[in-house]
Amino acid sequence: MMDGMLALYIFMLAAFTGYEIIAKVPVILHTPLMSGSNFIHGVVVVGAMIVLGMAETVLQQAIGFFAVALGAANAAGGYVVTERMLGMFKKKEDAQ
Repeated sequence: MMDGMLALYIFMLAAFTGYEIIAKVPVILHTPLMSGSNFIHGVVVVGAMIVLGMAETVLQQAIGFFAVALGAANAAGGYVVTERMLGMFKKKEDAQ
């Protein structure tokens, strides 16, 4: 029981800290920061997979699967945004 409370405490602390950090970033910097931190999303997915592999109960497995799915979607979305952002800097050919 105590391990569950500690995990919940760490999760709540991480969520609060993440929200406070992101809330203070100006809106114009969100896209470049997101595209520049895609490697962090990959680390999150690996960590979630490790935790999922250590899950013992069905609830832990469900939460772990959800974490892996959200982390993978976040990483894929970051790469999509990066591609779109880089596309803005390409010269467009004149249609003739």
